[in-house]
Amino acid sequence: MMKSRGTAILTGVGRRRGIGAGLALGLASDGWDLVLNHWTPYDRRLGLEQGADDPASIAQECRDLGVRVELVPVDLADVAAPAALVAAARAQGQLGALVLSHCESVDSSILDTTVESWDRHFAVNARATWLLVKAFAEALPAEPTTEVVGRIVALTSDHVVHNLPYGASKGALDRIVLAAACELGHRGIRANVINPGPVDTGWMDDDIRASGIAQTPAGRLGTPRDTANLVRFLLSDAGGWINGQLLYSDGGFSAGGT
Repeated sequence: MMKSRGTAILTGVGRRRGIGAGLALGLASDGWDLVLNHWTPYDRRLGLEQGADDPASIAQECRDLGVRVELVPVDLADVAAPAALVAAARAQGQLGALVLSHCESVDSSILDTTVESWDRHFAVNARATWLLVKAFAEALPAEPTTEVVGRIVALTSDHVVHNLPYGASKGALDRIVLAAACELGHRGIRANVINPGPVDTGWMDDDIRASGIAQTPAGRLGTPRDTANLVRFLLSDAGGWINGQLLYSDGGFSAGGT
């Protein structure tokens, strides 16, 4: 096995085609031992492309790269789930990173969003983010330091029209993680948010795909590998000075396109 860089918790690794899978393989390539979270009932409810046992096959591919991997299937709407993930990571070794790629995302608009859907989106996308950041920070040394001892990266989105509870709860996620960058920075924790722009993880039809490409100056859609490259940098020694940023990794899509 390669020398471990420590243990990283990574949420949202449910489907081979998802961004989480690309993140897992990228972090494994860099020597991070992994605690991978997924929740199959959510992936099945969405009905997007997935294999018979994607989480297990992704985990095995990461192990084949020489790192230790534990799968922890928990519903992040459960208030006990974040602590369980952190406990699993601490048992594996030195906890060093928290990467949040999970989400609840079910389309609905101003007029047809239900209270139940709203509450679940905020439980998964916002409350679980806060509880994960809290548990992660509590597992690290409390003493002030200028050294980087922990890194947090979360994925967000600007999409809110006709996807109201998703977009609103992702906005809350942004503020939680950026608050962590300020409140926990003196303890050697770096926290940043990435907006990957449109990535076709199986939810796009031909019209959406064509529209996304047309609005991206780089001339193509983003891929999970693109997002993973930026996350890997932020978790590297070279990325330790980056803190409290909302970074767009979208080929220019957010700049206005064409």
